[in-house]
This record gives sequence, C-alpha cells and structure tokens, in this order.
Amino acid sequence: MKKEQEQISSPEIIMTPIGVIRSGIAEPGQGPKQGGEAAVSGKLILDERYREGLIGVREGSKIVILYWMHLAERDVLQVHPRGDRTRPMRGVFSTRSPQRPNPVSLQVVEVTRVRGTIIDVVGLDAVDGTPLLDIKCVLGD
Repeated sequence: MKKEQEQISSPEIIMTPIGVIRSGIAEPGQGPKQGGEAAVSGKLILDERYREGLIGVREGSKIVILYWMHLAERDVLQVHPRGDRTRPMRGVFSTRSPQRPNPVSLQVVEVTRVRGTIIDVVGLDAVDGTPLLDIKCVLGD
C-alpha cells in the first residue's frame, strides 16, 4: 500500500483561465442540472491572446468547454445524485456533482455565433462569471 500512495504525489498543477463564461445563471442551483437539459444561452469571452485558437470554430458546430466551478464546495465527497434526497448517497466520483475536490466541469454546447473572441453558445449550465479553462472540438464534428 505504501508504494501505491507514493505514486499519488505529483507536481502542482497551475491553470490560467482562457476566458470567462457569461450566462443568465446568477447563482448555483438556478440553472439546469446539465446544460443539455435546457436551452440556456450565453457567451464565452476569451482573452485576446487566444484569438488565433478560434480559427475553425464556426456557427452550428458543437464544442466541449471545460471550466472551473469556482463557487463549488471542495470538501464534499458524498452527495445525493442530482440533489434528490430520496436517492441514496454516492461518492462524488460516481456523479456529475459540482461539489468535488477539483471542481472541473465539462459541457457540450452549440455555437450560435462567433465574433472576434466572443462565442455565443446554447446549452450552458455554468454560473455567470465562471472561469473558462479550455475549448475542444467534438469528435466527428
């Protein structure tokens, strides 16, 4: 067991957001449990230095966004799935709960417009002001 625990230690990870998510969701709990469950529109506003990284992102395409749920509780290890107290507790690693040690989230959204470093999207579940970490294409798109 000691050998396995030694393998857990790793270098510190430092991330710098590439932008911010703007949405009509003012606080956690106001939005859908998953972005695909509602047509919440918003904007991904990227820092100007990432402009060239948007070449090829086009209206109608789907993209995966990774973001940091900055308002999440980071010391929660068990939750009732979807906040439903009638369901038994489960470990956060078997759920998509925002409450987790490293609150990184991902969501597939549809691009509705691209203007410079602003991407209009639909399918969000992120609170307004959420740090945007990365954008990836959807495979096969």
